[in-house]
Amino acid sequence: MTTDTVEKPAETHAFEADVARLLHMMVHSVYSDKDIFLRELISNAADACEKLRYEAIENPALLAQDADSRITLSLDEAGQKIVIEDNGIGMSREEMIEALGTIARSGTRAFLERIQANKAGEGAQLIGQFGVGFYSCFMVADRVDVVSRRAGSSEAWQWSSDGKGSYSIAAADPASAPSRGTRITLHLMEDAKSYASRWTIERLVKEQSGHVPVPIRVREKPEAEPAQITDGSALWTKSKAEVTNEEYQGFYQSLSGEYDEPALTVHFRAEGRHEYTALAFIPGSQPFDMFDPDRKGRMKLYVKRVFITDDAELLPRYLRFVRGLIDTADLPLNVSREMIQESPILSAIRKGVTSRILTAIEKLAETDTEAFLKLWSNFGSVLKEGIYEDFEKRDQLLALSRFRTTTSGEAYRSLADYVKDAKEGQEAIYYLAGGSLEQLAASPQLEGFRARGIEVLLLADQIDSFWVMNAPQFEGKSFKSVSQGAADLAQFAKVGAEVAASGTSSPALQDLLTFAKERLADQVSDVRSSERLTESAVCLIAAEGSYDRQLEKILQGAGRIDGGTKPVLEVNPEHAMIQSIAATQDPAFREDAVLLLLDQARVLDGEKPADPRAFAERLQRVFARAAQV
Repeated sequence: MTTDTVEKPAETHAFEADVARLLHMMVHSVYSDKDIFLRELISNAADACEKLRYEAIENPALLAQDADSRITLSLDEAGQKIVIEDNGIGMSREEMIEALGTIARSGTRAFLERIQANKAGEGAQLIGQFGVGFYSCFMVADRVDVVSRRAGSSEAWQWSSDGKGSYSIAAADPASAPSRGTRITLHLMEDAKSYASRWTIERLVKEQSGHVPVPIRVREKPEAEPAQITDGSALWTKSKAEVTNEEYQGFYQSLSGEYDEPALTVHFRAEGRHEYTALAFIPGSQPFDMFDPDRKGRMKLYVKRVFITDDAELLPRYLRFVRGLIDTADLPLNVSREMIQESPILSAIRKGVTSRILTAIEKLAETDTEAFLKLWSNFGSVLKEGIYEDFEKRDQLLALSRFRTTTSGEAYRSLADYVKDAKEGQEAIYYLAGGSLEQLAASPQLEGFRARGIEVLLLADQIDSFWVMNAPQFEGKSFKSVSQGAADLAQFAKVGAEVAASGTSSPALQDLLTFAKERLADQVSDVRSSERLTESAVCLIAAEGSYDRQLEKILQGAGRIDGGTKPVLEVNPEHAMIQSIAATQDPAFREDAVLLLLDQARVLDGEKPADPRAFAERLQRVFARAAQV
């Protein structure tokens, strides 16, 4: 289909605010590695060729008489120019404004704040992650001209900018424009003129973009014939034995927009009921969008080497940090979005690739502990989502999981380690969930467990409060929160301590507990003597059968529950302060004391006093009384 050319005058537009800020940073050398501009432009050109191949499935006429995709780099050392041209899908006027005048992807503001805070050189790792790679050309060019014609259209458009706040767009002469696709001309800055040399460009292409699935040609001078420097062969179609680590790394960086080395590469061909090739990479560092609320994956789907979509759920969401692609011949080239969502073939492929990736992680844990722990440090919090979501893989993920505990220090422990070292007669795997490792380690709920040498998992990730509910047991032991229900510690002796006479049953203490239970009845469900406290005077515990304390806070914060259940206030009968309060018969002091004990427990639990003013007044009265004694 063609459209009639409509004469429109040149228009000048201001960049949207975030683009203007980004360009200012790039022009002023936020990034020390300027070489990246070429990889970003070649990657965009390859994507345009892949999109054309896909659209041509439904509309073969788009290819006209030019079916072979290509990218051509034309150099002009004398004129200090580089031209990057592709014969891909091209852009209409509206698409040009959208693609080159705005940053459409979410997270732009956070991205800009991050690169402002980064040291020079670190920002290169961020460019591809946010889809702003085109703007990297302003690191080397003081003017950029883009001429594009969308496949099937008679119109061509020119976009021009110096990167200083605005751009112009006007109709281009169809006679001098590409028959389809996009031509980008970079007018190089004085200190970037070396990029117009054949040696520099060929070296960068082979280093950064050697495995782009579109042939790349270089024209050394404006009048010279182009010479092909890469053949556009698809790396994933080769066997593992034919691919070097350097080739895998280059392909990973080109595919993902990352600049680190992959922590793990999974490359295989499946044959049998379903035939497909998978090439997947686990990044060496956390992608910036790993905690995107949409939790979308970044795997690409190909059918017979034709790019179909990067929006299919080819892996479960707890593997969304994995980058790569799947190429199958079992689907039709004109597969629809609905067919992708409902396809039993893709469901089977998804299951197979997930299993291979998890198996590869397991193997890494067995063969290279250091590399595995780095991977776990980066992605463990996301992998644990699978314990909650994927019943079939739950046991495998539990076995893979690593934790900080009350005995591990800075090291990680597996659940197998925990079970092996559990106390004789210990039927549960104890855990404490909360906001940070430091806060958890200081929690009073741990005191009785430490005193008895019982290890407790310290769970600081938000997902931890959820998966423990879906993991009924590991090797015969159930999971039990130390901040919920009874502690059941009486069967375990304290390490290195003689059994001391307990004040639990003294009349004075029982009287204090009865008074506190009555006075605090509207705020707590019970007040009882504690087995778990050895140093602190009080702590709060979730009642048996209710939500764990941390999970309840998460659900309240998310608006999932209106109000929390009343907690249990546990009191340490051996604590000197508790015994002193129990021995006092002054009703006013006793009331102030039990209310202060409840607020103290709240503070230890990471909360605030329910009524800060009343708390301060009670504290003042207690200080005044102490001064008179």
